[in-house]
Amino acid sequence: MTPMENSTEMTKFLLLGLTNDPGLQLPLFIVFLLVYTITLVGNLGMILLIVLDSRLHTPMYFFLGNLSFVDLCYSSAVTPTVMTGLLIGEKVISYNDCAAQMFFFAGFATVENYLLASMAYDRYAAVCKPLHYATTMTTNVCVCLSMGSYACGFLNASIHIGETFSLSFCGSNVVHHFFCDIPAVMVLSCSDRHVSELVLVYVVSFNIFFALFVIWMSYVFIFITIFKMKSSAGHQKAISTCASHFTAVSIFYGTIIFMYLQPSSSHSMDTDKTASVFYTMIIPMLNPLVYSLRNNEVKCALTKVLLVAK
Repeated sequence: MTPMENSTEMTKFLLLGLTNDPGLQLPLFIVFLLVYTITLVGNLGMILLIVLDSRLHTPMYFFLGNLSFVDLCYSSAVTPTVMTGLLIGEKVISYNDCAAQMFFFAGFATVENYLLASMAYDRYAAVCKPLHYATTMTTNVCVCLSMGSYACGFLNASIHIGETFSLSFCGSNVVHHFFCDIPAVMVLSCSDRHVSELVLVYVVSFNIFFALFVIWMSYVFIFITIFKMKSSAGHQKAISTCASHFTAVSIFYGTIIFMYLQPSSSHSMDTDKTASVFYTMIIPMLNPLVYSLRNNEVKCALTKVLLVAK
């Protein structure tokens, strides 16, 4: 019997959403519509700029383009469902749609995890070994790092989907969340979920701490190189770049660690929902600003495109 057949007791789930207060639903819908619109415009705009401007055909912008695509995808896996629930009150999601949403969100979120590590390594190569940068970050290396990020992301998602939906769901179908997140669905199981919880913790721990180790080591060497620089302008530019990266990394990894590196029995669902808003909606909106729009090369490329459009 397949895992899907083993769970046929449950055919749909009911998402509680962010709030049941009718007075808050329309204002929240407007806020999330604005956030999602900025996310779409910012990330699609970044991808188009990178494709259209040959000056941005470098390893750093290759990774930024992939990051924008991933942000767009994993935000789109969640935000439209949330807005639909707020606008028309449709909070029922089928078993298969729940599994699909979980798969794509977990997959793209893990891809972002590894892309952040790849970007940190790229910055290490640019700052610490500038004379060897062209031979270190070749096209093949960039493609391999990118494809490896996607492979790890969807392998991770497949593991979680297999572990979660191999459980039996024969009791409550009410998901105390605004989307089908792994801990929120797993807690509804009426079978022993101890092994599945351990798999969740161990796999997520490996993904997070491996990426964080790469990021940490990259920036240790970057800071060592910065302190050896004699130019104050070089100091300021490098520190500014690192500060932006650390801000986004702290928000992303802080919420992920808070959400997943604890047993589902110790979760406060209301707290989880608040934290989840940051990494499902806010981070994909902020990343084009944090990583790209503060960059003079991107500003010049945007100005060029706007002048041509006129």
